[in-house]
Amino acid sequence: MSDKSNTPDENKSYENYDDLLETARDKIPDEISEHERFEIPDLDILQEGNTTIFKNFTDIADQINRSPENFLKFLLGELGTAGERENGRVVFKGKINSSKIRNKIEDYVEKYVLCPECGRPDTRLVKEDRVEIIKCDACGAHGPIRGKQSKSTSSAKSDKIEEGQIYELMIQDIGKEGDGMAKKGGYTIYVPGTTKGDKVKVRINNTTGNLAFGTVVDK
Repeated sequence: MSDKSNTPDENKSYENYDDLLETARDKIPDEISEHERFEIPDLDILQEGNTTIFKNFTDIADQINRSPENFLKFLLGELGTAGERENGRVVFKGKINSSKIRNKIEDYVEKYVLCPECGRPDTRLVKEDRVEIIKCDACGAHGPIRGKQSKSTSSAKSDKIEEGQIYELMIQDIGKEGDGMAKKGGYTIYVPGTTKGDKVKVRINNTTGNLAFGTVVDK
C-alpha cells in the first residue's frame, strides 16, 4: 500500500475548485500576475540661450512606441511653440520649463499610448476609414482615440443654466431696459424688478444661447 504523504504535489487530489484555483495562482510568475503602473522615463532637457533642448526625445518616442513625427506634432501644438528634430533631439524655440514638457508628455501617453481598457502601454495606432484607432496587443481591445475633456468644457457643463430651476444670484448690473443682470457660468441672466447689489433667488423661465430670463421667487 503506497504512502499518500509521499505522493508528488502534481498528483494531489483536490477537495474543491477553490483549492485548485489557489494552487494555480501560486504558480503564476509575479511579472505576469502583477503589472506596475507605466512610468514615463526621465527626460534629459536643458536650456541654451533662448532655446530648450529635449536631448533624449527620440529615445522617449521609441520607449512609448510612437512615431517621432506624431509625437513631436502633439508637443508643438500643446506647448504653443516651434521646434525641429536634430540628431535624435528636439530644439524648441523659447525657454520651456521641463515640468511643463513632462505634463504634456503625460497627456500624450494617456490619450495615445495607454489602453483605455487595461491601462497597458502595449498598443499600436492604426487608421481605419480615416479614423485613428488604438489597438492593444495585451488585452485585444481596440477603439477610437479617446478625447480628454478640457476643464473649461467640464466647468461649462456643471454651470449650465436649466429652465425651471431656481438659482441664488447676485445682481451685478442693470440692463438697458432697467432689468437687473446677473452672471452664472457663461450665462447673462436678466431679472426684472431687481437692482444692483440684490441677492435673490431666481426661477429661470427660458434660455436662448448664453442668455437667460428669470423672475424672483424669494427676495
